[in-house]
Amino acid sequence: MKLTVVGCGDAFGSGGRLQTAYQVDWAQGRFLIDCGATILIGLNRLALDPNAITTIFISHLHGDHFAGLVWWLIHAQHVGKRTSPLSVVGPPGVAGRFVSAAEALYPGSSNLPRRYELSFVELIGETPLEVGGVRVTGFAVNHPSGAPSYALRFDLGGKVIAFSGDSEWVENLVAAGRNADLYIMECYDFDGAPRFHMSWSKIAAELDRIGAKRVLLTHMGDAMLARRDDICDPRVVLAQDGLSVDV
Repeated sequence: MKLTVVGCGDAFGSGGRLQTAYQVDWAQGRFLIDCGATILIGLNRLALDPNAITTIFISHLHGDHFAGLVWWLIHAQHVGKRTSPLSVVGPPGVAGRFVSAAEALYPGSSNLPRRYELSFVELIGETPLEVGGVRVTGFAVNHPSGAPSYALRFDLGGKVIAFSGDSEWVENLVAAGRNADLYIMECYDFDGAPRFHMSWSKIAAELDRIGAKRVLLTHMGDAMLARRDDICDPRVVLAQDGLSVDV
């Protein structure tokens, strides 16, 4: 199983990084975790085929995590000529938010006839859901987005990949990542308590309790990037666009 970092930046492109998106390749196929607005740029840079992705999981409804769906689906229609089904799994309201964004950016685009089946599936917090052979559970976190925001836990092929989404520290982040093989954790700042986000000092204090085998720090702001060389925990890897991690 392999995770590829398509984009690991924050909403502001700190460090010149693309917005959040991770591709997972495993025995039963390929899926995407989050879909920031720069998704097609990232896939093109890495020569990855969007048509090969069967499911997109969305943690929360902020533009740097879901707005890429607008460009993705226009590309699927007019460039990729997609014919295979695509499922989008996200918080309650994900379909309506997609339509609103698509119509604001490309009027009429959400109503075009499609060559492929598109389905939106709502994820209800702490209720496991199986899509495409992947068992996913959402854990409510604290990051206001006009809909529930989740940390995501994926069980697949005997492995666990977890993703904190964006959040300040809440106890659900322990449950989401407990004993995971890989825990992707947003780390906006090096220390302190940034509002609705996390810092390395807080994450470091909780790692033993979480028990994840490896932690991938992501969504780093400028202050965090400036101090990335100060992190030396052997369990921790710092994300960068294009990085591949075997799970």
